[in-house]
Amino acid sequence: MRHSTVFSSLVAAGLLIGLAACTPSGDSATVDQNGVDGACAVAGSASDAIAIVGDYGQKPDFEFDGPLSPDTTERTVITEGDGAAIDEGDIVDLNYSIINGATAEEIESTYDQGTSVQLRVDSSAPVLSGLSKTIACATEGSRIVGVIPPVDAFGEAGAPEFGLEASQSLVFIADIVRIAPEPLARAEGEPQDAPETFPTVELAESGIPTITIPDSAPPAGYEEATLILGDGDVVPDGATVTVHYTGINWNTGEVFDSSWERGQPASFPTGGVIPGFRDALVGSTVGSQVVAIIPPELGYGPQGGTPDGSIGAEDTIVFVVDILGFAG
Repeated sequence: MRHSTVFSSLVAAGLLIGLAACTPSGDSATVDQNGVDGACAVAGSASDAIAIVGDYGQKPDFEFDGPLSPDTTERTVITEGDGAAIDEGDIVDLNYSIINGATAEEIESTYDQGTSVQLRVDSSAPVLSGLSKTIACATEGSRIVGVIPPVDAFGEAGAPEFGLEASQSLVFIADIVRIAPEPLARAEGEPQDAPETFPTVELAESGIPTITIPDSAPPAGYEEATLILGDGDVVPDGATVTVHYTGINWNTGEVFDSSWERGQPASFPTGGVIPGFRDALVGSTVGSQVVAIIPPELGYGPQGGTPDGSIGAEDTIVFVVDILGFAG
């Protein structure tokens, strides 16, 4: 399944919740609120040198004279929230802007996308640990700014794909929305009956679905049914969802994509997937399992199918989706 990602190197580093959902939490040691163990960054001359204008929740304006070159990650609290403190292992909903600490050029901002994202706090991560060090020990409702040296970012290689040279630091401005609940491992709720004309879905003990396509032509239009009705919150349009899914081609009977086979859930914004997949997500509740029959015009038909040929331009596809959580 094609979908867009937010700051692709975060995804590659396993920091966004979609790739970190299986990371253990709860057994981690409590973060030292004074930052003595190195997990929590403290203010320094670099982070204090950044002038930030704007209200919490709105995209910040910033100004500083670069280059900013701290030896360790520094964090200054711009506005302190009155919520719970962030601990190691927590999943955090946040909005952020990331800026080159030498040139003051913005690399990316989630404020432009209209939805928050989720990040699991992991200050020992091999890449971009400075993001977690900036967030750890802050409180819900806070606006913070961190300056992250290469050692806590991308290391000696830098990130040339983002215009970041090896010696350049990152500036990370974040609004912490909340500590998010742990995503579910699989759909949980009341079983529901699907129409007889739908594909049949059998679940392994682990929750992995096996999908059997009927020996008939696919329906002409989009169809959807709930197989398990969860009692969680309703997924709004624009949210970043965490799901397990399997996709199968009605016309060939072949599975073309499955997060279950990769061994970890996926996370993406509802606006970053094909329309038929988005329609299966928006309006469903967390904990639900949904089966969606997606005609070519709402799938890969407008794109001429997939490059690998697993889905043709006229093929109907089926997704079975476990909705595990969302941010935004």
